[in-house]
Amino acid sequence: MTKILISIVGPTAIGKTALSIKLAQHFNTEIISADSRQFFKEMTVGTAVPSTEELNTTKHHFIQHISIKDNYSVGDFERDAISKIESIHKNNDIAIMVGGSGLYVKAVTKGLDHFPDVDKHIRTELNKRLINEGIETLQKQLKSLDFKAYQSIAIDNPQRIIRALEVCIGSGQPYSSFLTKTEKTRPFKVVTIGLSAVRSIIYDRINQRVDIMVNEGLIEEAKELLPNKHLNALNTVGYKELFNYFEGEWTLDFAISEIKKNTRRFAKRQLTWFKKDETIQWFDYTTDINNIINYLEKQS
Repeated sequence: MTKILISIVGPTAIGKTALSIKLAQHFNTEIISADSRQFFKEMTVGTAVPSTEELNTTKHHFIQHISIKDNYSVGDFERDAISKIESIHKNNDIAIMVGGSGLYVKAVTKGLDHFPDVDKHIRTELNKRLINEGIETLQKQLKSLDFKAYQSIAIDNPQRIIRALEVCIGSGQPYSSFLTKTEKTRPFKVVTIGLSAVRSIIYDRINQRVDIMVNEGLIEEAKELLPNKHLNALNTVGYKELFNYFEGEWTLDFAISEIKKNTRRFAKRQLTWFKKDETIQWFDYTTDINNIINYLEKQS
């Protein structure tokens, strides 16, 4: 039989984890996480890491496997995930990958574009500027150097901006000029399914999830991580807003409202990214699991 990777995508809080576990149990296989925020062992509540009960139902990979202090790139994940998928395929024709980090999903399913090597000092200087001048200055520079990249990448993500800028500066060419869209050949067939809902439902689910996170200890978790706020891993929704609260810049209520707002914006960007992929088969989040299984079994 053909070896298959089932990739489950969609906006945050839509139910991807629950679906992946049901499918893994049905196909008796293992799950690879492509949610880059869930890689870090110090971040649990704010990244919606699967519960201990969920993790015990089936074997998961790339959940809290590194530290916020580790350097771990999307290229590292591509290499490690492909190796793990091939290992799973030795005993099972099907592996499952789940996550809403579009670039990490693409790295595994289609491969990354090739970028030139650039002087590492450029990134060091850009990180210093991020701390000293703020993200807006870097956003303006990217807009000037590569308007196409400025329009297409997540411009509120400092790692994405710095990556694009270092290529622009180091190569003297636009970052976007290296986006060849050439897909790599994989030793397995990729079947991608997406979960979605009308926007009002997605936003309601996000707001409810944030409230649950707060009740489950998000504020306490963020407070413990405050000394590490300078790390890229923590410049992310759910933590950076609370850091502003701890430092007296915002009230707690306002910080929580900003978490909800920024998470909703993140979900909108996720949908924009995934909707560009015409190979994705979309299902409403309420779809009966048997209908999804029937679709998947016809793809083998």
